[in-house]
Amino acid sequence: MSRSKAKGTAAETAVVRFLQAAGFVQAERRTLNGVKDRGDIAGVPGVVIEVKNCARQELPAWVAEAELERDNDRASLGVVWHKRRGKSDPGDWFVSMSGHQFAELLREQQGLPAPAAEPSPRCTCGETACESELCDCDSVPCPVDHAAEAQQGGAA
Repeated sequence: MSRSKAKGTAAETAVVRFLQAAGFVQAERRTLNGVKDRGDIAGVPGVVIEVKNCARQELPAWVAEAELERDNDRASLGVVWHKRRGKSDPGDWFVSMSGHQFAELLREQQGLPAPAAEPSPRCTCGETACESELCDCDSVPCPVDHAAEAQQGGAA
């Protein structure tokens, strides 16, 4: 096993143990799922957890990955649990998500209904400078699936 893989496995195991001790007794490391990855941790219904233990932080890409995995799993929440330098306890690490995900979590926690109008479609093209007329995208990577747009004749 490579050093990088061993670091990832150790971080995932630490998060699972932390969650189990916090009462999420069904938490476990998820086996690899190939192309349709569904995150690193299973056993927390409706939640996809992607664990990262990297010296270099790549938060935009990590959050995009967690959201794709959330969609693959048909979960309602996708988060990145990333190791904090100098901290061995996963309770001291960071958990990150998009603002959309956080607002949904807050609405659920507060018992508020979903907004009446859904936001415009988000994309998954992977471009850093999206030029599609169908999206107003500032994210990196761009979240619009422009290949699907082209197949559907430009309609998202």
